[in-house]
Order: sequence, then C-alpha cells, then structure tokens
Amino acid sequence: MPTLLRRGAQSILLFWLVVTLTFLLTRLAPGDPTELLIAPTASREDMARLRESFGLDAPLPAQYAQWLQRVATGDLGTSFATSERVAAVLGRSLPVSLSLGGISLLLTFVIGVSVGLWQAARAGTAADTTASVLGIAVFAAPSYWVSLALVALFTYGAAKLGWPAWLRLPAMGMESPAGGYAGWARVADMIRHAVLPVTVLTAIGAAGIARYARAAAIELTGSEWVRTARAKGLHTRAVMRRHVLANARAPLIVLFALSLPGTIAGSVFVESVFAWPGMGRTMLASIAARDYPVVMGATLVYAAMVILANWLADVALEWSDPRRRA
Repeated sequence: MPTLLRRGAQSILLFWLVVTLTFLLTRLAPGDPTELLIAPTASREDMARLRESFGLDAPLPAQYAQWLQRVATGDLGTSFATSERVAAVLGRSLPVSLSLGGISLLLTFVIGVSVGLWQAARAGTAADTTASVLGIAVFAAPSYWVSLALVALFTYGAAKLGWPAWLRLPAMGMESPAGGYAGWARVADMIRHAVLPVTVLTAIGAAGIARYARAAAIELTGSEWVRTARAKGLHTRAVMRRHVLANARAPLIVLFALSLPGTIAGSVFVESVFAWPGMGRTMLASIAARDYPVVMGATLVYAAMVILANWLADVALEWSDPRRRA
C-alpha cells in the first residue's frame, strides 16, 4: 500500500507539472488567437473586447488560476475557433484515435513479436539479416512519407496499373462522403478506408517491436533452461513458445502498456495525411489556430493516458513476474 500511495502521489505531481508547463508554453508562444479570428477591418476596441471574452486580458497567474478552477469542476472550456465545448470536441475525436491506434497496436505486437521470434530462431542467417535491414528501413522511414507512398501506389497507381477494384484503396476520410451506405455495407466501406492508415502505423510499430523481441529472444536462448529444453529434443517452435516467449512476457507486457499512448499520439501525421478526424488532427489544427482550450484539453487527455499506462505497466509487471510479487 505505501508503494501504491507513493506512485499515486508521483503521478499526480507529474500530471500537474505537464499541464502547467503546457499552459505556460502555449501562453508564452508567439501569436495571438484574437488576430486569427477577428476581421482585418476590426478596430482595437473590437480586439480588446474579444480578448476580454476569452479571458486573455487578465494576468497570466490569474488565467492559470481560473483555468485550474474550471478543470477542477470538470469544465475544459470552450474552443476559441468554433465556440464548441472542448469536451465535445475531444469526445468526437478521441474514439477515432483510440480505434485507429488500438487496432494498429494489437497488430503491431502480434506481427512484431512473431517476426522477432522468427528472426531469433534464425539468428545470423541471410533471412535474419534481410529481415533486420527491411525492419530498420521501415522503422526509420517518416510516417507521412510512408503514408504518401502508399496513397500513390494503392490509390493513384492502382488505377493506372489496371489493378483489381479491391486493391484500389481510398486515401481520404473514414468513409465515402457520397456513398450512402448502411449496415454491413457501411462497415465494409469504413474498413477499406482504414486499411492504409492502419497499415502505416502497424508496419512502423511492428518493425520496432520485432527488433526488441529479437534481441530479448536471442538473450534468452542462451539461458540454461533453454539449452536444457533443446538437449531434451524439444522442437525449436516449442522452445520459443514455452520457454523464450514465456520469460519475455513481462517486458513485452510493459512495452505494450507504454506503447498505447505513443500509438495514439504518434498518429498525428497519419491522421493528417488520410484526413481522419482524430486527436492528432485536432491537436494540429488547434495549435495552428492558437486554440488554447483545445490544446490544453488534449494535453490533459494525453498526460492522463501516459501516466495511466505507466501505472498499468507496473501492475502488469508484478502480475506477470512472480519474483516481483515476492
């Protein structure tokens, strides 16, 4: 219990530091949101009234105190750009990022761990070297570049190359704007729109997880219990599944928990390229518009997810490793 209380206090302090630093940086950054929203012909009095309506005329400590008071009551404020409640903006965009990031994260670990174990069983061979080079190339490639390359290939290139219709994938949006689909037809249309963004996030993430799983598996294959299992004549696949993967379970679970916030926050460029109305695209638009309430609301969500993921990682590590429970 003291450990949980200490971790809880540290999490609260870290959360406060993150949101406070973000608040200060947004207010001190160059640019005035009123200049982006008011008409060019507006007078200074009009701009002053707009700043007063946004609460930007008060001193910075007073703005911070007012914002903290609103957040403590569950009020994230109102968007400067759209006059919409921030909670409504985030409530509309968060499920999009959660679905996109969640699906890609599951595929990332399934594919990445499988490829990493496959490489570890063939360590030092030409197949392992080829897979490592390809994995490094994919992992190092910028997500927006991979996104644009897939759009050029499967959207525009597929039509010119005469590929079948099912390979001509849509590039923009979550569903066809004029499709008029309903029921399972709409679900199928949304799946077609999700293929390219999920592929980008999965490919880049799986390349990194494969490297991690390969290194962990190679380290474990030199253990005494693995050598004993092989000496008993156990098949390589069984050794990898029963002994290597079982002992690598704890760090992989922690890595999975810590990767969830990164997957959602890391989809910023992918959502922008494919025009998905998720948290990443909302965050970019709000930063460009100096929409302080939306920026702070998104920061609260991101910070809470990262801290929660860290706490879940600690719990999962103790659950998966009996030595830590002892």
